[in-house]
Amino acid sequence: MTVQPFVSPDLIRQRFSRAMSDMYREEVPLYGALMELVENTNRAVLSQQPDVAGQLKRSGEIERLDMERHGAIRVGTASELATLARLFAVMGMQPVGYYDLTPAGVPVHSTAFRAVHEEALQVSPFRVFTSLLRLELIEDAELREFAESVLAGRSIFTDSALRLIEQAETAGGLNDAEAAEFVRQALETFRWHHSATVSAAQYQKLSAQHRLVADVVAFKGPHINHLTPRTLDIDTVQQQMPVHGITPKAVIEGPPRRNCPILLRQTSFKALDEPIAFIDQPETLGSHSARFGEIEQRGAALTPKGRALYDRLLNAARDELGDFPNEANAVRYNALMNQHFAQFPDSVEGMREQGLAYFRYFATEKGLEAQGLGESSLQDLLREGYVKAEPLVYEDFLPVSAAGIFQSNLGDAAQAHYGEHSNRQAFEQALGRSTIDELALYAETQRRSIEECLTRLAR
Repeated sequence: MTVQPFVSPDLIRQRFSRAMSDMYREEVPLYGALMELVENTNRAVLSQQPDVAGQLKRSGEIERLDMERHGAIRVGTASELATLARLFAVMGMQPVGYYDLTPAGVPVHSTAFRAVHEEALQVSPFRVFTSLLRLELIEDAELREFAESVLAGRSIFTDSALRLIEQAETAGGLNDAEAAEFVRQALETFRWHHSATVSAAQYQKLSAQHRLVADVVAFKGPHINHLTPRTLDIDTVQQQMPVHGITPKAVIEGPPRRNCPILLRQTSFKALDEPIAFIDQPETLGSHSARFGEIEQRGAALTPKGRALYDRLLNAARDELGDFPNEANAVRYNALMNQHFAQFPDSVEGMREQGLAYFRYFATEKGLEAQGLGESSLQDLLREGYVKAEPLVYEDFLPVSAAGIFQSNLGDAAQAHYGEHSNRQAFEQALGRSTIDELALYAETQRRSIEECLTRLAR
């Protein structure tokens, strides 16, 4: 009997990402329009900006650009979160970072499941921003108990998905047929359900507490609530969305437009009102808003020093604005952002010299052809053109940016104020493991690239 080889977790993740994109395109037709807009914009940037194309080729990002996606999902219990962690582990995805969204009036805390090594990210950079509902923030004890009972009575994973997760854990992987079945079964957890699992009155009570509470509690499964492609020019996409019949949110979240993009910029269209049926009114359709379209532009990963400067400038701009960015103040907000962020160096050299961003280092052809470079310092190699530094792409999310996207898409009525502090310990206890420090990952990737670069040049 021939033993079938295991499929790489990275390839399973790649297959799942493509299957998820196909499913979401069917469920949310506007996602297809967004994809087409992003593809056309990226094609134009690559043809018109050779410097950008060259940087992407040197770093290897150009091969993954069309595959780039992040999704978002919200679960209701510790058990659901822990099982999701096991499901994502089959695809080589680990929980990176801890995000507390309660300061923005969103009663969840979150992590990002993704690959952690640069080679795995090149195969598939798929990420899922995964949030756990904080039931303890529901002040109405009766409503909180009701929500707990509803969540306790559901299973968001198919029996086959659970069996294949256990099999992958026990055997050490999945063969090709098993991996294909795993993708099909795992996809069911993320599928949209048109029928609620509660009555119309119960739904209204949950929604009155917070629309996100209703979104998490009132359905058979958590459903993916957005899937996000990566663009090379988010400002052009923002301007072109109305031409394609898509109304964008007023303000692009994240830093302002720069020659050297940093961290993450996001825009989106507001959540769709979708028809749903309730258990007591199967023939009378209500509506639910949860799923929206989002687009992102990724820039350089910032060091702790860079993040501190970013936070200070962002807070200064928002403090001066005196309000949450919206359609009425969008022009002033953009002007304030540009004004304050003038203090942040906008060149590769400036960010590198001041230690504001992480970089990958590549030996140039000139360096590989040279002799006797073994004792040279990295700075000397850079100065002589033997080594090239490229900003390390930011693979994660911004708490302020994520919260802003949630707020703007759920609407003002969805916002609330919570006095609770973040509770990373409780989140990690539910997760069943510690989250990974994203800054340590970037530092390690940078260290590896320097080591590999110097080793090649010393030969």
